[in-house]
Amino acid sequence: MRTSLRSAAVTTTAVSLALLVTACGSGGDTGSGKDTAPSASATGATSTAPSAPAAKALSAAELEKLIVEQADLPGHQVQKAKPADVVKADSVSADKASCTPLAHVMSAVAPGDPGASTQRKAIELPKSGGAPASPKDALGALAAPITSVTLGSYDGQGAQEAFASLKTAGTDCAGGFTLLGGGEKTKIVKVAPETVSAGEESLAWTVTAGVDGEPFVTKLVVFRKGNLLASFSTLSLGGTVKELPKAVIDAQAAKLG
Repeated sequence: MRTSLRSAAVTTTAVSLALLVTACGSGGDTGSGKDTAPSASATGATSTAPSAPAAKALSAAELEKLIVEQADLPGHQVQKAKPADVVKADSVSADKASCTPLAHVMSAVAPGDPGASTQRKAIELPKSGGAPASPKDALGALAAPITSVTLGSYDGQGAQEAFASLKTAGTDCAGGFTLLGGGEKTKIVKVAPETVSAGEESLAWTVTAGVDGEPFVTKLVVFRKGNLLASFSTLSLGGTVKELPKAVIDAQAAKLG
């Protein structure tokens, strides 16, 4: 791997690659959706049943018990970074407003308006184990997939709204956009849909950026479970990720029940 490519790789994901040290974080404002159910007066019906209480976001401490940990992911090294290393939502955006949710997922930021969020980083370990036997093996270890996991909790319909914004972004931004963050501009040239099944609804993409005239590939996955949104951004310092982080996704889905 060329030195220039490795350094450019860090720039490519801009603040998203500051992800190499993800940690716990907290979200912002609450989100709510419109009540689209017909009223009793509109339908001529009367109901004595109490309306379901609006979903309430979990606290960061509660999310800490639900996000994947080392014991959940054999074959990976799971890390938690310091709060100071967490990327702030307002420090990442896109030149197209509708693409900002994708930029956030790339940067290990919970999209939308979470009441709280927390993060982990899962590094896939070499299957051979032990120290690298050669420079080539060491290079392969550096190119191991690194998955940033972000778990956000939302008030009301906030999780559904955030998921819908990502669905829109996948369509609007298919031809690319510019990710803005960390004082850098990163050109995303393509956002291609992938197939994934997790939670109550899920989305996935292969995101290709241009680095020194070469492609740099990131895999993104988001799934919703109730008022929780789990998002995953997988990259490699080698510049290419071949598949979705299935083991990490499955472990997080299992932990949410």
